[in-house]
Amino acid sequence: MDEEILASVGQWLDDVVIGLNLCPFASRPRAERRIRLTISHATTEEGLLEDMQTELERLSDTPVSELETTVIAIPDMLEDFDDYNQFFDLVDLWLQQFGWEGEFQVASFHPHYQFADTDPDDAGNLTNRSPWPLLHLIREDSLEQALAHYPDPDGIPARNIARMESLNADERRRLFPYLFG
Repeated sequence: MDEEILASVGQWLDDVVIGLNLCPFASRPRAERRIRLTISHATTEEGLLEDMQTELERLSDTPVSELETTVIAIPDMLEDFDDYNQFFDLVDLWLQQFGWEGEFQVASFHPHYQFADTDPDDAGNLTNRSPWPLLHLIREDSLEQALAHYPDPDGIPARNIARMESLNADERRRLFPYLFG
């Protein structure tokens, strides 16, 4: 099962995030094998926070030339998007409490991701829909460097929403089989 989970996350990363250029900064570290895909089998918030802490420490202790970022798949809890969204309050507190704020940030992806003030079937929500609940651990320094050399970083969200809106039904089924299969 773990291999299938990691394969589905890798496929999503390759086909959606990189393939649709939703994150213009992901292609190079993926090609250089500097994106760690891992799984947390935690079934409690405390256990998941501990697994996240382990991965933050790994990132902190590993040179960026070897490990750029980590994506943690969460197959055993937080299936409900509201629960997942509320868990992010704990993530923010954890980053502050353990001194990671300013060094790392955590991005959110979920099969039922829904931005505030949108309908559940709004195409823009697809920009953050993944095959599993995910925690994406990002180095702040790397992000700042990438954004400094990218033209119009503020336009990325609108461009990504437009890209999702342009997908036809067949493309959506192919890219998001866990949603439209």
